[in-house]
Order: sequence, then C-alpha cells, then structure tokens
Amino acid sequence: MGEGGSRSETDGGAPAVVERESNAKRRHPQPNPSPIKGEGLICGMSDLFEASGVHPPDAPLAERLRPRSLEEVVGQNHLLGSGGPIRRMVEAGRLGSMILWGPPGTGKTTIARLLAQAAGYQFQSLSAVFSGVADLRKAFETARGRRAAGQSTLLFVDEIHRFNRAQQDGFLPYVEEGIVTLVGATTENPSFELNGALLSRSQVYVLKRLDDPALDQLLTRAEAAEDRALPLTPEARQALLALADGDGRYLLTMAEVLFALPDAEPLDVQALAGTLQRRAPAYDKSREEHYNLISALHKSVRGSDPDAALYWLARMLNGGEDPLYLARRIVRMAVEDIGQADPLSLLIANAAKDTYDFLGSPEGELALAQAVVHLATAPKSVAVYKAYGAAKKAAHETGSLMPPANIRNAPTKLLKELGYGKGYQYDPDAEDGFSGANYFPEGMDRRTFYDPPGEGHEAKVRERLERWAQLRAQKS
Repeated sequence: MGEGGSRSETDGGAPAVVERESNAKRRHPQPNPSPIKGEGLICGMSDLFEASGVHPPDAPLAERLRPRSLEEVVGQNHLLGSGGPIRRMVEAGRLGSMILWGPPGTGKTTIARLLAQAAGYQFQSLSAVFSGVADLRKAFETARGRRAAGQSTLLFVDEIHRFNRAQQDGFLPYVEEGIVTLVGATTENPSFELNGALLSRSQVYVLKRLDDPALDQLLTRAEAAEDRALPLTPEARQALLALADGDGRYLLTMAEVLFALPDAEPLDVQALAGTLQRRAPAYDKSREEHYNLISALHKSVRGSDPDAALYWLARMLNGGEDPLYLARRIVRMAVEDIGQADPLSLLIANAAKDTYDFLGSPEGELALAQAVVHLATAPKSVAVYKAYGAAKKAAHETGSLMPPANIRNAPTKLLKELGYGKGYQYDPDAEDGFSGANYFPEGMDRRTFYDPPGEGHEAKVRERLERWAQLRAQKS
C-alpha cells in the first residue's frame, strides 16, 4: 500500500522530530501527563490513537488502511516476500541502513514503520522538506541517549534527496557508529541525488509501482472497511486502476471520493471521468524520468519501432516536455543513427523543427511525429558516426602534420616558388573524374575511417568507394 507523508508534529511552525513507541513500551505504556492546554490535549489524543493502533474516525481512508504488518504490504514481494532481502534482515533480527527508492504511493513510509515495529527499534521520523541541521542534531542526540540505554533507533528520512551534500555527510558518523539505522525514502535516482559515501554505507532497494492486482487488493480492503462495494461498473473499476498509475495512496484517495457520493446507479467509465480529474503524468523535466523517457524514444527509433517511438514521444509531450528539446533530439537521431543510409532524414528532422517553430502546439507536434516515424522506418547506419570518431582520434595523434605541398593554398608568388600547389590535379578534368591523388598529410599512411555497411543509400556509396579504391591502386 502507498506510504503516507511524514507526520512530523510542529510547535509554532518549527519542525520537530517524531518518535514512535517501541513494541515493549506499547505493551507497558507509561502514563501520560495530563495536558494543560487545549493544543496539548489534541496532540495527546492523537498519540493515544497511534499507540493503540486505532485511527481517529476522521482519518483519511489511506491512513486507516495502512498495513499493520509487513505481510499486509502489497506489490513488493521481491523485497518483503519469502527470501526477499528485507525479509531476511527482519528474520535475522538486525536491520541495516537502506535507501528505499520508488514512485509515490508504493509503501516506502509504511515499510519503514513496520520494519521498526518488527525488529523492536524505536521509530524516529524526519522530513528533508521541513527539517534542518538543528532537527538532525536533536535526532542524533536522542538516538545516542537511547543507545546508551540499550535501545536501537530506526531513523526514517522522507525525501532524503532534498538534503544537500553537506547535510548528507552529516549522517555518516552516526550511521558508521550504529547510533542510528538509517532508512531513507526517495522518488529520485539515488545514483544522481545521494553522495557516494552515504550510498556505500546503505543498501538501495527499488520499490515497484503497484500493478493492477496489487491495486485491486487495496480496493477490496477499502470496500471491506466501508462495508460496501464501490459504485462502479466493472469497466469503470478497471479505469480507476488505470487512473491510479501505480500509486496506492492516490487510488485510495479517489476511492474515498467515490464512497462519499450519494447512493445512485454505478458509474460507468464516462461518469467516472467526470467525477475524478485525471492525474498529471509522473514526469519531471529536470529529473530521472526525463532521461528515461528520452532514452526510450531514442532507442525505439534506433530499433526501427515507429509504434513505440510514437508512444514515448506522446508520453513526453503529455508530460509537458519542451517540443523544441524533442526536435533537437530528433535531429541528433538523424545524424547519429541514420546518417548516409538515408540523407533525407536530416532534412526531414530539420524541417520538423522549423514546422513546429512556425505552427506551435498542438499542430506542430504532428511534424515531430512525422519525423519520428520517418527516422524509425529509415535504414540505419552509424558509419559516419564511427568514421568521425576515428578521424578525431587520428587528428589528435597527428595534429602537427602538414598537408602535402600539392594541395596547399598558394595565393602568393613566394608560396608558389616554395612548391605550394605544384602538381595538383584537378579531378573533374582527370580521366574517370578521379585523379587518385593522396590527400593525407606527409608522413601519415592512408587510413580508412568511413566504411559504410551498404544499407540504404550507402549501398551505392560503397560501390563508388570500392571503384575509386581500385582506380587509386592503378594510378599510384
């Protein structure tokens, strides 16, 4: 089930560390001091609900259905099922620091809470969005005091990627000494957002977006909790799962809206769409999903799959990607993956960019789609790409060699007297239109950089190159 947000209590707006009671303290609760002020009474009542495992009646449905054991978590059997890495840690009774990486609503916060419960650790929570250095220092000192008393602490840090590198470094000594067992939650790629030192002291576990069977389990639990079925036709129920897009918490939030509707006929797909607003796609132009989708688009074109390429193009445009960024990438595809196998591809890619500039969205997006289809269905060749790379390497190695004298520029009498341009053969006047002269630097043997495989237009190019090679050998 999806995780909830960090539930840090605040005092006058300042973030504070939240502590969960261990299993032992739940079995032997200490009497709470009587609250003096009304605000204290509210916090005390909330603590009582949480300690008893019973949620207040006005708690959101997603919170009321939060799993109470690891066995109730859905969709993450690869981590929590028999033989899973986190399951093995729990069975061994000793937790290691870890980073839980996954989309929203897949259970990161829930798993962290249940790990502390299962292992008998004190649960302490911070949100990197609201917490600063003072909150970290307080959390570490509290954990140090618990450790001296023989109590282990699981420190859960939500949105850990939002801490800067210096703040992340601050965790290291406390993790190394075992003062805290760190469980960080992130929706961003840890390889990009977390520093190497912290990653080397933690295991990274990837949580999967919830599939339809897992989401349907959550709906079944919601219906049991509400003691009635959702007012949906079977087709609308399936559409609801699609709207959730793998996010369990979002699914239960939508289900709560549907349960609150007045009793009426079950909603069909169209009525459901009118009741619930479609969620914006999970896409961030500056984050990992951007690079994943543009990689998928480029590789689909390279793999000659126009249908998949159109799908990824549409995904990026629907997510708000800059169409001109896509146009630039399409031009890159034309020169990098198609090249001389279909020289027209570069013209079409540039024309698509100009067309989008002229028309804008949405009409101009069709030009990008046309270019993507053309490139995906064009013959492919990386011969020019490889040839230029090899030529760059050779130029770096032999960068001081001069051209042969016969092809040097000779604009003055002095240069002509020095032999510049002497013996140059004008190829259009040569027999066969080909002189066979050497154009490589003096002191450098002839090399072959461009070796087309013979796909598309390059089939004819290869024939010409082979004929010229024969003529060159005859005339040398």
